Amino acid sequence: MKKVFYALMLLLVVVSGLVFANREINNESTKKPSLKPLSAAERKAELKKWEASPAGIMYKKWEASPAGKKVHAAEAKIRKNIKDYTNMEGVVTSLSLPPGSRLGFGVMVRINGDDYIVKFEPEKSQLEQLHSLKINDKIMIRSHSVSHAPKYSYPIISCEYAERDSKVIFKRAPRKGGC
Repeated sequence: MKKVFYALMLLLVVVSGLVFANREINNESTKKPSLKPLSAAERKAELKKWEASPAGIMYKKWEASPAGKKVHAAEAKIRKNIKDYTNMEGVVTSLSLPPGSRLGFGVMVRINGDDYIVKFEPEKSQLEQLHSLKINDKIMIRSHSVSHAPKYSYPIISCEYAERDSKVIFKRAPRKGGC
């Protein structure tokens, strides 16, 4: 009887040791290495590497093309408003985005003689007011960011606040858990 008891105890110790060791190996493999910020020299090297890639070469060609220069010029016109987060008055020119667009919900707006894609990230409660927009509606827009992409012939404004006839039709909700 003692031999059976000792054999079972030994088996229990060996099995629990194997289970514990396997758990430690799994925990080590799931830990992701922390990404430290790149130094200025490393960033510069990565940028050079990207510029030499096919995507970087295509982007540089687009930037130098008339379409790229037009987009950058339009961005420059509203840069001060973006930086200061001030109102920009615009007229809705289209209720749909260019074909093949993957920006979500947005409209085309003319501000100071240039066309822009105005992208919204609405909640369901805000969709009804945004869908009530019509062509030639005058709207006031505020944003903190404007971007561009070679795929689009227009700068992309990420709208954070919009009003029509002095009534708020869109206000971006703050992100949860973020800065």
